[in-house]
Amino acid sequence: MRGRSLRRRAAVISASVLLAGALAACSSASAANAPVRLNYWSFPDNSGAIQQAVDTCGAASGGKYTISYNKLPTDADSQRQQLVRRLAAHDSSMDILGLDVTWEAETAQAGWIEPWTGANKAAAVKDTLPTMLQTATWNGQLYAVPYNTNTQLLWYRSDLVPTPPTTWAQMIADATQLAKEGKPHYIEIQGAQYEGATVWFNSLVASAGGSILNASGTAPSLGAPALKALQTMSTLANSPAVDPSLGVQQEDQNRLAMEGGSAAFELNYPFVYPSMQMDNPQLFKHFKWALYPRVYPNMPSHVTIGGIDLAVSSYSTHPALAEQAILCLRDRSNQILAAVKGGLPPTLMSLYSNPSFIKAYPFAAAIKAALLSASVRPKTPFYQNVSIVISHAVSPANGINPTSTLGQIRGGINNALSDKGLVP
Repeated sequence: MRGRSLRRRAAVISASVLLAGALAACSSASAANAPVRLNYWSFPDNSGAIQQAVDTCGAASGGKYTISYNKLPTDADSQRQQLVRRLAAHDSSMDILGLDVTWEAETAQAGWIEPWTGANKAAAVKDTLPTMLQTATWNGQLYAVPYNTNTQLLWYRSDLVPTPPTTWAQMIADATQLAKEGKPHYIEIQGAQYEGATVWFNSLVASAGGSILNASGTAPSLGAPALKALQTMSTLANSPAVDPSLGVQQEDQNRLAMEGGSAAFELNYPFVYPSMQMDNPQLFKHFKWALYPRVYPNMPSHVTIGGIDLAVSSYSTHPALAEQAILCLRDRSNQILAAVKGGLPPTLMSLYSNPSFIKAYPFAAAIKAALLSASVRPKTPFYQNVSIVISHAVSPANGINPTSTLGQIRGGINNALSDKGLVP
């Protein structure tokens, strides 16, 4: 009985295998004419702009490809960690990668993303903001295509401050005076121990005329501008102008504080504009913008540039189609969509003089001015380590001792560049 049962089971299994083979053959035959599915990994966009672009580009490909939008975690550190782990495992399900502007050096150096050449490179470079092309370039080679950019403006309440301050000292003084009058007065900025604190420090260093690393990215370059940056951060953190929750504040907490009516100033990205318009229409009437404050009255500010660059994974089995899809995803119409719907500034220069875009994006001129003079974060494969050193040293900001904190940052960066304690 047992032998007969085994033979019967074997026959069933054999039949199942033959049937599966036949189905697979049919599937392969039909799949030969089906569009290729490209997997696109990027930040989670809640506005719907990315999904709309994905659907539009798939439909416009003429049946060559469809795009599957895979959402990464919300915070940048977790996004990077997931991408790095998949790339290190040579994951062939990764085709298009949405990279934060600080990840290109690391991923290119590791051989995880493909360089752009020929006609597609020319198309990627044409009309693109020079500062964003810097973020997408490593060792003189273009490795990604700027999809959107980002930079901070000073957002303020015109009912409290008729004329916006032009320097950090003026802004702190204005906020202190409002506090004395018992009015909303907080200055909202990213002070939590994460990338936002590094961005704040980098913007101040650049605005004071310096940089965090030398030109070759091989050593710290921290002198008087870095000391001035730390003094500015400490001054705010120990003044009446500070939000008591500065040490845990990130971009969204800043937005909520401003919308809630407790703040007079906010250093933040353009996503706050459509959010204020929707969440607090009454306060929106007084919600204005100006350029990021200067550190010194006679020196323009240089705000840290942000954004997303699109790269082709070295492990994609369809790199040529992935490049075509990227050029579609970042074309004029999709950049306008991302800007108006999602609040993310475009990377194409000509859009900033487009009347219909300016009407929908009234602060376009201020964004363009900030982007053309923007600063780029330190370009090094060890950027993650450098950023962690800085954010841990400057947060909480009320604990900054400018001279000793500067020494701490310098020593930590030297270790980071020596690959000591690399963050996986």
